[in-house]
Amino acid sequence: MNPYCRTQFLLGKEGMERLRKSTVAVFGLGGVGGYVVEALARSGVGKLELVDHDVFSLTNLNRQILATRDVVGQDKVLVAARRIAAIDPEIQVNPRKIFYTPETAHLFDFSQYDYVVDAIDTVTGKLQLIQAAQAAGTPIISSMGTGNKLDPTAFRVADIYETSGCPLARIMRKECRKRGIPHLKVVYSPEEPISCTLPPDDPAWEELPQGRNSLPGSCAFVPGVAGLILAGQVIREIAQV
Repeated sequence: MNPYCRTQFLLGKEGMERLRKSTVAVFGLGGVGGYVVEALARSGVGKLELVDHDVFSLTNLNRQILATRDVVGQDKVLVAARRIAAIDPEIQVNPRKIFYTPETAHLFDFSQYDYVVDAIDTVTGKLQLIQAAQAAGTPIISSMGTGNKLDPTAFRVADIYETSGCPLARIMRKECRKRGIPHLKVVYSPEEPISCTLPPDDPAWEELPQGRNSLPGSCAFVPGVAGLILAGQVIREIAQV
């Protein structure tokens, strides 16, 4: 029995073959990127390169599909690789425990990828990633902010210069203009971020990573929707449907 037969009904045999022959790199395996990886694996993408330096923590349990109590403290890329193998052991997985930054950009050859998914948090890393992919002629899609939001139905696909309402998209528009980046496909939500405040004695403050004095609020259903939209765009474009 072909495990992808139900998908093939929609994408066709040739579309499935294109997915099987493709290599997709996913940068960032958090609340958004984990769902991207899940959908790509369950759609039969033949090779996945996974890039993230982080390990799972208890605070990831509320929203990250790869996070469970038994993997707390483990590398996200290795946990993701095991999950993909459990879904389809024939998928080739290249887990890379590394932060993508301007300093590590030279370690990646973007000409090897058929598509790149940007699900990282830092602006400098996102900009370097976008420039490297576009210089190699490799399609890229980028996630904008999902924190402090509660409406999963608000997400949409657009060019970065058509976005509104998202603070991260606003910064990215400005920086893309400065760098002469003519276009960038993104998934974003125009929902205004919710103001998140905690009383000084709230025990949640103890959960902040060392050196951080704030973190965005997040939930189980917003980052995942953004990740599935990102994956859907990649799958349909590679399969050419």
